[in-house]
Amino acid sequence: MQHDKDAGVIDTGNKVRRWITYVAGIYILTLGLSLAIRAGIGISPQSSLTRTMTLVLPPLTQGTFNLMLEVIMLGLTFLVRPRAFRAANLLSMIPALVLAALLDFNLMVTKWIHLGPYAANLVLLFFADAMLAFGLFLMIRANLVLMPIDLFVNTVQQKTGRKWGNIKTVSDCTLLALSASIGLIFLGAPHFIREGTIVNAVLVGQYIKLYFFLYEKYAARKTLAPELAHPVAD
Repeated sequence: MQHDKDAGVIDTGNKVRRWITYVAGIYILTLGLSLAIRAGIGISPQSSLTRTMTLVLPPLTQGTFNLMLEVIMLGLTFLVRPRAFRAANLLSMIPALVLAALLDFNLMVTKWIHLGPYAANLVLLFFADAMLAFGLFLMIRANLVLMPIDLFVNTVQQKTGRKWGNIKTVSDCTLLALSASIGLIFLGAPHFIREGTIVNAVLVGQYIKLYFFLYEKYAARKTLAPELAHPVAD
């Protein structure tokens, strides 16, 4: 969700550059997510649900389940505001498909990572969340297409007038409850919901704030550089 105070970070220029930024963001996000999974001490609500489903139905990959979830959320978006739904909203499935493919690729690439000490896994999780947040930052900066899950949250916000952050929290808690319930019913216990889930919920947002702050500082210095190099005479 874009706010006026963040407008300076949003790229409104060349679309080719923005698409490159967007796809790079998806790749970095999925790599961060894969590393968080390899840390093994808890992952985000959405990821815990799709990861749990890979244990319930092993032949299907996490990327596949993630894509299925995005399709469901796009359907719910239509049900919430059918008259406001546009054919252009279907374009959100393109980045969802790319994300699913890159997620499976990065899970394969990181399959060899098995860290023993808890402290090492905690450090890996902190690094993974930093990467995940940076991927999200790049996607926000590109300002192109919302993923279906975020599109759903936006639509509910427009329908109800409630705060975006509160709706996102309810959405995440619902996914977490689904993950825990499916784990209990089919696997005997919840899986992938641990202290790392809380760490993820706190850190990702803070990392994104940091990236916005650093970029704004960089942009301000870049703007001032020509003036400092060629000061205006009195």
